[in-house]
Amino acid sequence: MSDVAAMRGPIRWLDRSGLGLLSPALLVLLAVFVAPLLFLVPTSLHPYVPGQGIGPEWTLKNYTDILGDAFYLQIIGRTLALGLIVVAATLVIGYPLAYFLARTRSPLRPWLIILVVFPLLLNLVVRSFGWIVLLANRGLINDWLISAGMIDKPIKLLFNFTGLLIGLSHIFLPFMVLVLIGTIQNIPRDVENAALTLGATRREVFTKVTLPLSLPGVLSGSILVFVLTISALVTPRLLGGPTYQVMSTLIFDEFLKILNWPRGAAMAFILTAIVLLLVWASGKLTAYLATSR
Repeated sequence: MSDVAAMRGPIRWLDRSGLGLLSPALLVLLAVFVAPLLFLVPTSLHPYVPGQGIGPEWTLKNYTDILGDAFYLQIIGRTLALGLIVVAATLVIGYPLAYFLARTRSPLRPWLIILVVFPLLLNLVVRSFGWIVLLANRGLINDWLISAGMIDKPIKLLFNFTGLLIGLSHIFLPFMVLVLIGTIQNIPRDVENAALTLGATRREVFTKVTLPLSLPGVLSGSILVFVLTISALVTPRLLGGPTYQVMSTLIFDEFLKILNWPRGAAMAFILTAIVLLLVWASGKLTAYLATSR
């Protein structure tokens, strides 16, 4: 009986804190996501010996080499810049579309939302190859521009930053739109109507009421798209080619082509640290926006 009584305290605490309900999901996350990363920690702290594999010594050289090498810093900067620009592109395109879908009362609204979601039902490789057909030097876009007399020779749209930006913006646009639709729908129409009643114009209602209240959704969608962009592998490999590298493709090459697992593990942890820092900062900013209203 004493053992049962001793267990009641922790059980009650789990019930009150909600961890009792969350514990199965937490265990799955720990087993599927955290445990594999922890197994890579020792790997990243060993040197790579050409012709032999992972050396027995312990060192931070993999991290110092990456963070002190201009080549790797350029790849990191390119990856972060790509993520930010894709976020900006999806936000500029996605916010008006999400606002229309959230506010329209058209009977076609469900079908329009299906059109937004439909690209997610297609295989990622198929969508990437579709963009190759469109963006190639003799692809549909260049052929149309040449036939229209707008250009004399094909514009390089593949295997560079432009191709990656177009392809990733198209692929991750539905995520931004879906997040923003839910956020804008939760903004009470009475608040906007009250502002109109008090003499505000439609533009002032949007800039001073709707947009500020939708900022948490904008932030959530931006973080989601940014994280997906900097960690994407298939599309950067197909649209960027073997020469235009970002962090994900470089990590892939380190593991499976060069077989330098220690350096690949170190690069993976650097990318993970960037993502975790970004998520932490977004959480702080979201909390600040919620308390400053």
